[in-house]
Formats: sequence, structure tokens, C-alpha cells
Amino acid sequence: MSDALPPAFLARMQDLLAEEFPAFLASYGQPPVTGLRLNTLKLSPDTWRTLSPYPLTPVPWCPSGYTVETPAPGTCVSPPPPGKHPFHAAGLYYLQDPSAMAAAELLAPQPGERVLDLAAAPGGKTTHLAALMQGTGLLVANEIHPQRAWDLAENLERCGVRHAVVLNESPARLATHFGASFDRVLLDAPCSGEGMLRKSAAARQEWKPGLVQSCALRQSEILTSAARLVRPAGWLAYTTCTFAPAENEAVIDRFLRAHPAFHLVPIPLRPGFAPARPEWIDPPSTHPLESAVRLWPHRLDGEGHFIAIFQKDGSAGSEPPSPRSFAPRKPDTASREHLSAFWQPTMIPPIPQDLHLSGTYLYQLVPGLPELSGLKVLHPGWWLGTVKTGRFEPSHALALGTQPGQVQHTVDFDPADPMLLTYLRGGSLPIPGESGWVLVTVAGYPLGWGKRSNQVIKNAYPRGLRWPA
Repeated sequence: MSDALPPAFLARMQDLLAEEFPAFLASYGQPPVTGLRLNTLKLSPDTWRTLSPYPLTPVPWCPSGYTVETPAPGTCVSPPPPGKHPFHAAGLYYLQDPSAMAAAELLAPQPGERVLDLAAAPGGKTTHLAALMQGTGLLVANEIHPQRAWDLAENLERCGVRHAVVLNESPARLATHFGASFDRVLLDAPCSGEGMLRKSAAARQEWKPGLVQSCALRQSEILTSAARLVRPAGWLAYTTCTFAPAENEAVIDRFLRAHPAFHLVPIPLRPGFAPARPEWIDPPSTHPLESAVRLWPHRLDGEGHFIAIFQKDGSAGSEPPSPRSFAPRKPDTASREHLSAFWQPTMIPPIPQDLHLSGTYLYQLVPGLPELSGLKVLHPGWWLGTVKTGRFEPSHALALGTQPGQVQHTVDFDPADPMLLTYLRGGSLPIPGESGWVLVTVAGYPLGWGKRSNQVIKNAYPRGLRWPA
């Protein structure tokens, strides 16, 4: 691996790390770690330990995080790899590098708060925030790149996140639109990706010294917008997956010089954490940059990460500005009738309130949703389904966001049942029973819809998610 690393990168790291450099370099000869973070919106760690088909080692800084021992390439194993297991399709866990699990844990959002993930795709940190919020409050997940924003929405859907709004906007526009209204803001800043060089050939090919400087300028711009979104006494997390001081210590120093209302919050040194290195930037900082942390691949099981936590001055009891409430487009009588015709024979809980019809998409809005006019909104809440001519068709998000026991008709499979694989590949299931919508589950956890007719469950698993034959 070391011979594939960019020479300029190696030279800089040798200069910075000195006697630590051999251990750092040796880490690139080790295979990347597979991290698995349990989705506590769906199950508890105790339950997961009874279900897990994998040997797990806890991640010290994340109570829901584990490393997974993966077999050598070419080894015939049972069960399948974590990313190809039905439990992954059911959203029971998210595959995430252990180092990346630290950011949301350190930001520590509380249930009921207003939280913004400013550069959220593909959704690892966003789904972690959602779980820590226990599915309550308002979670705004934003991604500026359109395709990545849809990937973000898909991962939130799979993990059963119901209290999120997905936006496709620039940070500057969000700052102007919302103002200082969020209790906590997470900025996982676009960076040169040095911390991913071990596991990503693309990152090794794309890295250039000039990339570091261009990323640093962009990071400062986005961080300035992020600061405008934090309410008095609110919290702001800045994180990267790079080692470059220009993208880490230098960025937060420049931010603190320009934003005296913010101060760094000291981060306790968990196992494997190391303080930031203020001596690596010039001119010397007047701020305690060592309060931020670096996560190094030679010190822990994970890739490279940098995390800084800021708090804004102000009274903890002060209220953020009250933005105008979102004005929903309520469904018409026909749409409500179609929804009721599906809901009454299918679902056990009452029909949701706060409904919003966007085109043909029907949503349950997040309580306290601010005005979104003028923004690019992918989802303004929990997508329930689509109103079509003469009928309502439930969404995959409704299936995955439903708790076990909330659907009247289900068919459950063991993870190893061949019929479950048939379903995931888009096949029909010859299972007799009452006609109508059926929730397909694995070990009791929702996986997707089917519709039974003539004693056969026709497949409604999304075509884009179906497993290859």
C-alpha cells in the first residue's frame, strides 16, 4: 500500500509525525476496518447481540458502534458480508468507519432539538444524529450535490428516519433562509480525503498538494455559513477525514479569529484519540486548538479523522428566532379517501395527522417544520406514499419507518430463508392468505411491501434496490 501513496503526502507526514511516522506508515499495510453502527431507532444493543450473525468488537467511543471481523477475500463464509445481509436492507445497522462514529457522539444532539447536518451525504452521520435524537425534534439533512442528496434520502429511508427534512441547497442559502435557529449544527466538511487513502484507490489518485489548499478555502467559507445557523448557546461540530493541518487546525484557528462569539469545547481523550496539533500551523494560534482531536489509523481501529466542537456564546435559555411555520398543502377529499382505503385494512395506528401533498407524494410533516418556500426540498417529512389515479400506493419509506406490530398482515422470514432472497430479487411469493397489502419482514423487522392477490404476494420491493439474481 505504501508505494501507492502520493510521495508529496508521505514527505509531509514524515516531517509532521517524525518518530511516529513508521507506525503511521505501517498502518497502511493493514486491511481497512469494517465498522457497523447499530440503528437504535429500530432495536437496542441487547436485542442486537441476540440477532447478530457476526463477531463484534465494541467501538470505545460509540455505544452503538462495533468493528466486524471480515473473512479473507475468496473465503466461503456464512453469513454473507454485512452489506449484503437482509438485516442491512432492513436498516438495522449502518456500515460506517469507526472514526466517523465519533462526530455525532461528540456533538451529542438531544431528543426534541433542532439539528442540522449541513453536508450530509451519504447519510452516515445523519442517521447517527437521528438515532441520538430518538426520532424526535427536527432534523434537517442537506446536501448540495443533487445525486448525493437522493442517496442521502435513500439511506434515511432505509434507517426508518421519520423526523427529517432532506434539502438540496448551498450552505449560504440555508444561512440566509433559516438564520440562527438550530440547537446543533454538524459540518462534515468536503476535504482532500487523506484519511481515506488506505481504503480508497480513487482518493489516492485524486490527491494533489493543490487540492489541500482549495479544500481549505472552501471549508472556511462553509464554516462561516454554518456559524450563522447556530442559535445562542448552540453547538457546532467541524469534522474532516484529512490529516492536513491546513484543513484542520488552520481552518478552526481562522474561524475563531473571525468569530469571537464561538469558543472551542475541550473534547475528552477517548481511547485512541490524540489532541490537535497547534504547533503545525503558522502563525501560532492564540486559541486552545488542542481542545480538538485527531483520530489516527495507527492509534485506533479506524481511518483518519479530525473533530472540533464549538459552542456559541449566549444564554442557554434564550430562544432562537421563530421562523414562519411551513404551510402544508393538505390533500383533497379524493386523496384522503384513497389513503383511508389503504390505511384502514392495512395499518393498525390511526391515519397520521399533519399531512402534506406535494404533487402526487403524500407526507407526514415533522412537527414544528419551518417555512421552506424557495428551497430545493427533496422530502419535507416522512414520505407515506403516492396518490395515483383511483388508489394510494404505500412508499418504501412507510414500510421501513413502521415499527413491528403496526401492520395488520405480515409475512416473516428467517434471514437464511431462500424465499426471502426471492423477495429481495423482485420475485413473487406463493403464500396464501387474505388479499391486500402485506408487510414482508425479516426476524420481525420490516423489509418492504408486497400485495397479495390470488394467493400470491406480488413484489413491491423498489426496483432500484433489488438484489442481483
